Amino acid sequence: MKKIVVIGGGTGTYTVLTGIKDDPYEVSAVVSRMDSGGSTGRLRDQFGVLPPGDVRQCLVALSDAPDLWRKLFLFRFSNGDFEGHNFGNIFLTALEKVTSNYQEVIDQASYILQTKGEVIPVTFDKVHLCATYDDGETLVKEELIDNAIHKKNKIIKAFLEPSAQANQRALKAISEADNIIIGPGDIYTSLIPNLLVTGIKEALVTTQAKIINFVNLMTKAGQSTDYSALDHLKDLEKYIGRPFDHVFINNGQINDDIIMYYEKYNEKIVKDDLPHNDRFIRTDLVADITIEKIKGDRVTRSIIRHDSKKVALAIQKLLHSQ
Repeated sequence: MKKIVVIGGGTGTYTVLTGIKDDPYEVSAVVSRMDSGGSTGRLRDQFGVLPPGDVRQCLVALSDAPDLWRKLFLFRFSNGDFEGHNFGNIFLTALEKVTSNYQEVIDQASYILQTKGEVIPVTFDKVHLCATYDDGETLVKEELIDNAIHKKNKIIKAFLEPSAQANQRALKAISEADNIIIGPGDIYTSLIPNLLVTGIKEALVTTQAKIINFVNLMTKAGQSTDYSALDHLKDLEKYIGRPFDHVFINNGQINDDIIMYYEKYNEKIVKDDLPHNDRFIRTDLVADITIEKIKGDRVTRSIIRHDSKKVALAIQKLLHSQ
């Protein structure tokens, strides 16, 4: 059975995990721990816990529990004192307060949700993401970087404050993997934070696994403004320390109404300027439905995403050819 490790944050990683969880793979998710916005950020600030949001999404993605549990862990309060909070985030926060270590939080939540695979926090250290721009400004905290949508300057350096040590389980999963999937996801607030953790880059450079990327559908204002596909790869590969072995990019049609919606935020379809060879795979990956904003959610999220079934099929075809 092939071992697949998916590295990322919440939304993009959720899509990949949902697609492949029922396929005959041994799946692990190495998940970012630098989120500081929305419900996660409020819980982190008020209770001093590790950010639960991205871990929660990955646990739900791999869950084989009754649908009620999945709905509970995705449920978001829309009014009252809990407005904006997610039940799953609150549950994981409470679990962290009553258990002796965060690995026990993951183990207990995985048991309740009957996960088909392992969710691995990239680090157990409490750190913040920082980004320095080409105008010399440095922003501290993932939330500020994520919300800097009007900033026209380019990020030239991302780093963690303080530095973080990799979870040994993450290093083991990477070293034993047959394939590692990075993306889709916001490159500077979901993907690159994992690569900044001490030990992760070194593990990726030395692993025998094939490393796969799913290029984002749309640019992200303030992070990848006007980025082409090659621009995305250049930034990611700088922090990975090696080139991707395979890269998937969408060639499916995106509705004009959706394009116009993103243009209001100075975002657009990622331009395909990739070479034409076997390393780069063009296929329809876009979901046919748009994502509606959940009442009470204080975070601005993408409305168009990769389709989990199309992603899974693309992975199947690639792995069968290896």
